[in-house]
Amino acid sequence: MDTVKFDKKNVKIVAHRGLSGIELENTNAAFVAAGNRSYFGIETDVHVTADGKYVLHHDDRTGRLTDVDIRIEEISFDELMKLKLRRSTDTPAMLRRDCVMPVLDDYIEICKKYNKTGVLELKGRITKEHIGGIVKVADRYGYLDKIIFISFDWNNLIDLKSLVPEQKAQYLTSEYSSELVSRLKANGIDLDIHHSALNDTNVHELHANGIEVNCWTCDNSERGEELASYGVDYITSNILE
Repeated sequence: MDTVKFDKKNVKIVAHRGLSGIELENTNAAFVAAGNRSYFGIETDVHVTADGKYVLHHDDRTGRLTDVDIRIEEISFDELMKLKLRRSTDTPAMLRRDCVMPVLDDYIEICKKYNKTGVLELKGRITKEHIGGIVKVADRYGYLDKIIFISFDWNNLIDLKSLVPEQKAQYLTSEYSSELVSRLKANGIDLDIHHSALNDTNVHELHANGIEVNCWTCDNSERGEELASYGVDYITSNILE
């Protein structure tokens, strides 16, 4: 199995949850698979454990990818590390011992090794203290300038900007409006929007206001080429390259 190539023009392609169309999402294997290909960036999701550690997982709960269903914020780091990740179709014989929930350091190290931009989603509402802690991890590796923070929670991005005003950040949403454009422009925040909400007109409006445009999650090559023709800056995908 391989990625799906398309005419991306000058668009930067971001591997969604790592190269999740091939490897198990949000694992080091998925991050390395993206690192070994032409992707501009690698996207992942960061949660804070009950004891204040930073782990990478999409869902708020562990049940979809493990045999235990619990909120990540309610479990300790050591307990999380005992859980093996698997696809819903995996049998016990197919489980890989290396598929455990990555920590933030793993991800930063892999992005740095392969010179990929990290696209890091702050999941849920994260305290300003922990946003600062996440920033410090990236900064410790000298890699903060290669990280784009994204979040559905507007206040996460406002807190981030108060700590590091020049940090690149994108607001996640599925709905477009002129009011949103004004709010993004006023706060120096870019956009990461569901691809179905985009057309040629609103991409041009965003660019006219100095706002970069990322879009999620497009896996259809024809739609990818259409988005590229609009001039979007990034396309986030599970399998397009």
